Amino acid sequence: MEEGRRKMKRTPATGQFELEPGEMQEIETAALVSRRIPPWSKQITLRGLAASLAIGVMYTVIVMKLNLTTGLVPTLNVSAALLAFAVLRSWTKLLHTIGILSTPFTRQENTVVQTCAVACYNIAVGGGFGSYLLGLNKKTYEQAGVDTEGNVPGSYKDPGIGWMTAFLFTVSFVGLLSLVPLRKIMIIDYKLTFPSGTATAILINGFHTPQGDNIAKKQVHGFAKYFAVSFLWSTFQWFCSGGDGCGFSRFPVFGLKAWKQTFFFDFSLTYIGAGMICSHIVNLSLLLGAVVSWGIMWPLISELRGEWYSSSLPESSMSGLQGYKVFLSIALIVGDGLYNFLKILAFTARSMHARATCKMIKNEADQDNPILDDLQHNEVYIEESIPVWLAYSGYVLFTVVSIVVIPFMFPEVKWYYVVIAYMLAPALGFCNAYGAGLTDMNMAYNYGKVSLFILAAWAGKDSGVVAGLVGCGLIKSVVSISADLMHDFKTGHLTMTSPRSMLLGQAIGTAMGCIIAPLTFFLFYNIFDVGNPNGNWKAPYALIYRNMAILSVEGFSALPHHCLQLCFGFFGFAVVANMMRDIFPAKYSGWVPLPVAMAVPFLVGASFTIDMCVGSLIVFTWHKFNRQKAALMVPAVASGFICGDGLWMLPSSLLALAKVDPPICVKFVAVE
Repeated sequence: MEEGRRKMKRTPATGQFELEPGEMQEIETAALVSRRIPPWSKQITLRGLAASLAIGVMYTVIVMKLNLTTGLVPTLNVSAALLAFAVLRSWTKLLHTIGILSTPFTRQENTVVQTCAVACYNIAVGGGFGSYLLGLNKKTYEQAGVDTEGNVPGSYKDPGIGWMTAFLFTVSFVGLLSLVPLRKIMIIDYKLTFPSGTATAILINGFHTPQGDNIAKKQVHGFAKYFAVSFLWSTFQWFCSGGDGCGFSRFPVFGLKAWKQTFFFDFSLTYIGAGMICSHIVNLSLLLGAVVSWGIMWPLISELRGEWYSSSLPESSMSGLQGYKVFLSIALIVGDGLYNFLKILAFTARSMHARATCKMIKNEADQDNPILDDLQHNEVYIEESIPVWLAYSGYVLFTVVSIVVIPFMFPEVKWYYVVIAYMLAPALGFCNAYGAGLTDMNMAYNYGKVSLFILAAWAGKDSGVVAGLVGCGLIKSVVSISADLMHDFKTGHLTMTSPRSMLLGQAIGTAMGCIIAPLTFFLFYNIFDVGNPNGNWKAPYALIYRNMAILSVEGFSALPHHCLQLCFGFFGFAVVANMMRDIFPAKYSGWVPLPVAMAVPFLVGASFTIDMCVGSLIVFTWHKFNRQKAALMVPAVASGFICGDGLWMLPSSLLALAKVDPPICVKFVAVE
């Protein structure tokens, strides 16, 4: 298992794990043991669902905080698998200690629990709470400029638990069924790797061996230790934050002048942990974006106040400095997204053509060189079939529900918009899942942005903003969830878990998320000033998505003076940077910045990038001193930091609801 871990490496762009050729068979031979595989109905257990609920709630709180502060959420699938193992192995050992016999804890149950928990918190990640749904609220409508032509009066809908929960239930389950009939083609016939799903399977298989059990104990101990450190530090920080501007969250480590431009250290262990999980190039790109925007561009544009924009405008006006922040970040995001969108489509088309032309050769080779493990995996995967009629009838049923419910919730969205969206969604979902299987890049947000631009322009000025934002959610949900399900099917294939239990686990987790995510969102929304561009809860993507819709309706007339030229420059930079990453040799391309990461601090500020880079520095130093231990413990320590700090949000929110204020104020001021 340790050798397998040393062979796993992260891709520079995504931070996800990928495998070296020939490694899979070696790890599976060591990991898999000959034991009877429980039937699919036994792979889903009450204790497993309870563990999934607990993990899902905790991670929903964590990712909701990340969504509403910076919008940057790292992948937590591996730590979810580790937590699932820790919780259920501890439970079974506790029952054994007190003399109660329990069903053995298997890799199949571990896989289902991980799948269910991830499906639960993924609703908080992709449900639009920090982007297209929040972009509908009145505060974002006002920030976008009530006097703009496309941002028509009344084109907003404030958050509500009822309609948000109904919306999520309506759109989230369609994606579970759209690609089920193609699961054999993608997993067995095409043998797509799905690197994240494969890495999770390797981790789970490794846990359920004698050697893996010892490794898991070390990881669980590290997680628990740094979870406690993070939770206690967050508690201490809360006690020192009793007043406006108080606490350690704005420590002026670079001086007060830099502090005014948001360059300070805020001691957030959540972002330090996220920086440990993300690749170095992601964190360095964030820092570069912060330096370019808050260190250079915004001070320079502020000096042109009165020339480029009216001096009477507040900085929050979209015709003032805020407009440059929003539209330049949009230019980077759209340039990066469009390039990768077209690249993945071309890569997918070329790969499918190559597979089609040499299908006979591949089939003959597979027949001449059978591998026992592959045959066992394929047998389990095919044996537990999911009826095709169930997938088709379910997709039609949920489509009909959406055609009725969505126009009722949003009169601006015509019923035929929904019909066209769900007619295109399976094809788009297949392209996205196929590309994710090859590259580990889920491009669902880019498919959503394309639909946003098209529907907003189609609906026109009166209805375009709302129609574009809602249409973005329809397409994005189907495309994203279908790709996530294929990742889970790949994990299930390698752990010999039944597709039936995987699909049911995903459905149960999705249902949990549709209830938990809105409740968690409203806990934050009612306590904190979500959407305030000058606060800690900026929710930057809500304003970005709304202005994308406005731009689609109005055209370039929505841009402030000279902003179009700057947007062309940043758009071109995003395209050129991506081309350099693809053309340059590996030793140079890994240092080319990621435009989409650079765009995040344009609106959010520079402080969280300092935390992320501190996380990278910890990982870099640890690898220098003890590479083997670092490879083993970094995910566990990072997860402990994230979970401890994230979980403190629950008691701190309850204290805020009870009107309990921190007793101490620690504040940093300039000495006269």
